Amino acid sequence: MKDLLPPEAPKWRFIEATAREAFAAFGFSEIRVPILERTELFARSIGEETDIVSKEMYTFEDRSGDSLTMRPEATAGVARAFLEHKLHATPGPHKLFTIGPMFRHERPQKGRLRQFHQLDCEVLDDAGPQSDAELLVLADHLLKVLGVAKVQIVLNSLGCPECRPSFKQALLSYFQDKQGRLCDDCNKRLANNPLRVLDCKQEDCKEIAAGAPLISASWCPDCSEHFDQVKRLLGLAGVSYALDPKLVRGLDYYTRTAFELKTGELGAQDAVGGGGRYDGLIQALGGPATPAIGFALGIERLALLIEDRPEWQSGPALFIAALGEEPRAWAFGAACALRKKGLWVEMSASDVSLKAQMRRANKMNAAQVLIVGGEELKAGAAPLKDMASGDQTDLPLDEIVTRLAAAGA
Repeated sequence: MKDLLPPEAPKWRFIEATAREAFAAFGFSEIRVPILERTELFARSIGEETDIVSKEMYTFEDRSGDSLTMRPEATAGVARAFLEHKLHATPGPHKLFTIGPMFRHERPQKGRLRQFHQLDCEVLDDAGPQSDAELLVLADHLLKVLGVAKVQIVLNSLGCPECRPSFKQALLSYFQDKQGRLCDDCNKRLANNPLRVLDCKQEDCKEIAAGAPLISASWCPDCSEHFDQVKRLLGLAGVSYALDPKLVRGLDYYTRTAFELKTGELGAQDAVGGGGRYDGLIQALGGPATPAIGFALGIERLALLIEDRPEWQSGPALFIAALGEEPRAWAFGAACALRKKGLWVEMSASDVSLKAQMRRANKMNAAQVLIVGGEELKAGAAPLKDMASGDQTDLPLDEIVTRLAAAGA
């Protein structure tokens, strides 16, 4: 878990503000769900045999003996809120987004922390391929306006409850005589969810899985048509993508469209985000059959891919260098008045020399410095110095607040 210090915070504000604008343009409304949920929510939604539930969750008992978990992902909490507040009783689709921290006890790596942050979008109560395509267009658009380059959409379909059983059987048959070469985790996965063997990062397992059957051979006509429509709509929107018939998602609730947003710029952690359709989740949580699809983008990983901008490291618009008790009293009032106008204004907190104050203004990267002493107060005007050009002009003190506020300093 990591502190976010001031030099990095402006980049995060940019990511979050840009995301909110993009989400609004695509018709998404914000939902805020708790960080703590009952453990059973994640066990039921994500799957008890997944690595997240069995190895990575932060789980504890509270004073009442209830088992609580710090959310490892956002979709389950959004789905729970959707049911609890009976949003399914109102006409859909329901387009929701949330931004915030998630928690997993993983081995920290570049772009992977135990407290990490996500931008999460969900569309609930719509089964059509247009929702799939719209989400992918939104993700592609957001990456472009953030200035994130070299990210590719990788796409697959995981089939549905009608056609997936035959694919699972084909996988079991393929891996049956290879179990001795698979890792312990993959041998457990074979018994519960064979698709997840295809997602193993162990080199030996990856090599074995390379020859496994393709799920596309098991698609039913409806799944095949749905996936064709998604690809057609992406083409109409001008969104490029790559097909990966071996792509699966690590959570049990995914069906049909699945995707990842991958880059070669982050080393081993090549996924910036991902998502897919989860038509069975709401029903598995005790609600009515409700189709849904969503995605999440990792803010830490986006921040690694976005170059710093000069304006993020800018200093105060004005530094008031005041010399003497009376000028300092005037400067304090002027600084407060300008701050209320929305300008970043600084002044020294103690009575120090002009040279020391100019050094501090320069170190803070102040755009301008107003120098006010006893003589300037008597004259009613003070020199305003532009720190970049060195130009200096005298401004009437009784007009400084209105003139600097109007000019944005």
